[in-house]
Amino acid sequence: MRTVRTSDRVLTNVLRGRSPSHSSRLHAAQPPLQVVILAAGMGTRLGRDHPKPLTPLDDGRSILQRQLDGLRTALGAEVPITAVVGYRCEMIMQAAPDLSFAYNPDFATTNTSKSLLRGLSNSQEGGVLWLNGDVVFDPAVLDLALPWLRADQSFVCVDTNTVAEEEVKYTLDDDGFVRELSKTVVGGLGEAVGINFVSAADKPALIEHLGACDVQDYFERGMETAIEQRGLRFRPLDISQFAAVEVDFETDLHRANSLLPGVRNHVVDKVAEVG
Repeated sequence: MRTVRTSDRVLTNVLRGRSPSHSSRLHAAQPPLQVVILAAGMGTRLGRDHPKPLTPLDDGRSILQRQLDGLRTALGAEVPITAVVGYRCEMIMQAAPDLSFAYNPDFATTNTSKSLLRGLSNSQEGGVLWLNGDVVFDPAVLDLALPWLRADQSFVCVDTNTVAEEEVKYTLDDDGFVRELSKTVVGGLGEAVGINFVSAADKPALIEHLGACDVQDYFERGMETAIEQRGLRFRPLDISQFAAVEVDFETDLHRANSLLPGVRNHVVDKVAEVG
């Protein structure tokens, strides 16, 4: 196992056992694409003694492993993936040693804005697709996103089937781009599911605004202020035809296991949660 350093640098990047044959699906994407998974949180609401992304699903995989399988199938086996870790980080590093890692030493006192800040600050040139580490989703969501990724167009994956009060909701401006994005939005058109993309051009402004966020802000606050003050434009990508569940509570875990294809039919998958 590798040693976790309490710095803001990517810790390691051991990309092994990956075949380039799957990369053709995103080969046309320019500039290069990277993935960040936010896995630093303590996940206290789910009540486990391990990081939420390592929560097992009914098919035997963890939430994290299910995410990785879907990402590599859709984006190519060699797509660069960085996990932002914090709480019991050694467990995630042992479970997925082929990832790169960025460490949030303040995981116990900061929210997702600061974890995403570390992930984006450690990224290379190009756009970044980022996921909350507790999202269990149909891999078809990534297939739907491919044209947007190729076009390097910033987007927020949304579900218009439900608008729960405790979830992150959104509204649109007159041109169809996201205007508001938070749990306090009134008149929300749907929910953000925790899968987002920032283009290469938009990334510096988002990093700036994440840095200005309060330590307890969710990353959506940085997106909102960047939209308002810097004119960033995030398209809503409607993934309502597919299942996507953020696992905050035991009931969410049950719902994820019942809704998602492959979770009940295989003996290899099990859900996880992140903060």
